[in-house]
Amino acid sequence: MDLAVLSVFLPFVTLAWGQYGDYYYGPYNDGDNDEWANVYRQGFNFQCPHGQVIVAIRSVFSKKEGSDRLWNYACMPAAQSLGEPTECWWEEINRAGTEWYQTCSNNGLVAGFQSQYFPSVLDREWQFYCCRYSRRCPYSCWLTTEYPGHYGEDMEMMMYTYDHYIRGATTTFSAVDR
Repeated sequence: MDLAVLSVFLPFVTLAWGQYGDYYYGPYNDGDNDEWANVYRQGFNFQCPHGQVIVAIRSVFSKKEGSDRLWNYACMPAAQSLGEPTECWWEEINRAGTEWYQTCSNNGLVAGFQSQYFPSVLDREWQFYCCRYSRRCPYSCWLTTEYPGHYGEDMEMMMYTYDHYIRGATTTFSAVDR
C-alpha cells in the first residue's frame, strides 16, 4: 500500500479504536427508550465498574414531574498512564436547595453519582463517587461551557478526548424556578 494513503487512513483507524474500545454504557444511550439511572422524583446510585470513570452524561428535564431530571451515564476505562485505582470514596453530600461547587479531593476522578430527590424544595442532593489512581493525573481544571443555558433544557456532555476527565461539578439553584 502506498505510504501516503496509509498516512491518511491511520488516524481514522486510531480514532475508531478509541471510540469502540471497552466502554461501559450502563443505562446510557442516545435513543428515546427508558434506560435511565433514575425515574423522576426517586433516588439513585450509579457507579462505573472498577477502573472506569464517567465519560458521558445525559439528562432530560420535566417540569410536570416535579421539576426533576432523568439522568444516565457512560463509563470508560481510565488511561493506562494513570495506573490502577488505589482508593475510591464517597465525597461530602451537596445539599438540595442550595448552590454548590465541588471537585473530587485527593486528585480523584468522578466514577459515579448518588442522588436523592426532595419534593419540599423540588431539587436533588448529590454525592460524588471518586477514585484516585496510582499515578497522579496531570491536569489543569476548568469548568466546561457544555451546560444548559436555561434550567429546563436537556443536556448531553461527552469527553471526546481520552485524556480529559470529569473531576467535579457545579450547580445553580433558583427558589423561583426550582
